[in-house]
Amino acid sequence: MTIDKLRQLAIFVILILAQVLVLNRIQLFHCATPLLYVYFVVMFPRNYPRWACLLWGFALGLVMDMFTNTPGVAAASMTMVAFIQPVLLELFLPRDAEENIKAKAKTLGMGNFAILTAILVLVYCLLFFALETFSFFNGLYWLQCAGASALLTFVLIMVLESIRS
Repeated sequence: MTIDKLRQLAIFVILILAQVLVLNRIQLFHCATPLLYVYFVVMFPRNYPRWACLLWGFALGLVMDMFTNTPGVAAASMTMVAFIQPVLLELFLPRDAEENIKAKAKTLGMGNFAILTAILVLVYCLLFFALETFSFFNGLYWLQCAGASALLTFVLIMVLESIRS
């Protein structure tokens, strides 16, 4: 195994542990929960194999489903985000970017990274809460949970990215 694969596996485990042991216990106003593990998919580099993106996203979602008792909800949502991440990343990369550039604020610029992250987090939260609720009967509560969780997750990811850079 290469150093990059071991680093990626360590980040995978750290994000799962942080989510399960700390972040799942936070619920602001009974609807907003930070979902930090989305950051793992945001960080995939350019030209990362598409099958590997989907496999990592599905595995992360499946592990989160096992710990949070949401059968298939996180797995489906993370797989969707892993599916659209390479396409969105290409939109925000500079034209003269190298082949294996990583999605970071330092390489994309803070504005582009923030927009990319916001889109991916919002898609994840909307899909996650739509599948979890599986009803639009109480649409305002669904939007409140998805929006508040997306905002909280986005702020947490941006804080981590500014510390990491």
